[in-house]
Amino acid sequence: METALTRLTGVRHPVVQTGMGWVAGPRLVAAAANAGALGVLASATMTVDRLREAVREVRSRTDAPFGVNLRADAPDAGDRADVLIAEGVRVASFALAPSPELIARFKEKGVLVVPTVGARRHAEKVAGWGADAVIVQGAEGGGHTGAVATTVLLPQVVDAVRIPVVAAGGFFDGRGLVAALAYGAAGVAMGTRFLLTSDSTVPDAVKARYLAAAVGDVTVTRAVDGLPHRMLRTDLVDALEHSGRVRALARAVRAAAGYRALSGTGWCRMVREGRALRHGKDLTWSQVLLAANTPMLLRAAMVDGRTDLGVMAAGQVAGVIGDLPSCADLVARIMREAEEARGRVGGC
Repeated sequence: METALTRLTGVRHPVVQTGMGWVAGPRLVAAAANAGALGVLASATMTVDRLREAVREVRSRTDAPFGVNLRADAPDAGDRADVLIAEGVRVASFALAPSPELIARFKEKGVLVVPTVGARRHAEKVAGWGADAVIVQGAEGGGHTGAVATTVLLPQVVDAVRIPVVAAGGFFDGRGLVAALAYGAAGVAMGTRFLLTSDSTVPDAVKARYLAAAVGDVTVTRAVDGLPHRMLRTDLVDALEHSGRVRALARAVRAAAGYRALSGTGWCRMVREGRALRHGKDLTWSQVLLAANTPMLLRAAMVDGRTDLGVMAAGQVAGVIGDLPSCADLVARIMREAEEARGRVGGC
């Protein structure tokens, strides 16, 4: 199935495996790439040296194109860009809009720039700055999310920009791919569906929690960091939502101490980052501390298997997924279902 996305990136199928922190490591990315999708390595939780090692590990596992997800606001974003350019990475993706200067730098070196956005105006902005494509995530998507459903947001963006648009939020099968193409998208991006594969390194007990979830078990909460965050409802989420300010602050301080021990981040730096996070936002200090610690809360679940201590970002599709195929089987199934769905539509 050829689309503007496959032509642009050189992948076989119009499917993107998104860059999920602590989840989208070399094994999953390479498996997705070998299956014909665009695998995207999550680098925000890596040091620059580890990023270089991870890129080379992916390269050792696949000859297919792949991408790396970056934080545009990271202090060492320039160093990370150097790694992508030097290692010949095909795609640089972003959760936050990269600057025009960073986009220009990548494009000069032949690296495709694909930001993720949650609003039409953001898509228009990055398109105007020279982005090669854009991923549009609707409210159904996991992690930090907006309020507009994919079925409303996607056609808005498709009509507003003249670059390939990839739909994210609520996709898990071939029917969804065909629906996205009908809206004018060039493909779909999926996170939770790739998290729930046999190639994902997420602990089996954590995967079991996802598979057991119903649609109603996937919630949006501001209790973690003050921003809308879609995740599985867990005891931690319940405790944060029902704690008073004093108890919430105590819990946040304990989490911050754990983060400091694991990351080596000093208290002074955490306070400075907290002040920056709090500026212009109506956040409590407990939310500020938890915002700074969110990567470690994710790691607790996704790496250490501590679902009692961590957060489990999840798209709403977690409630309708019931198996753990390999990436190869998943992508093959999606493409087969897509062809069947197109046949049904054509017969109407």
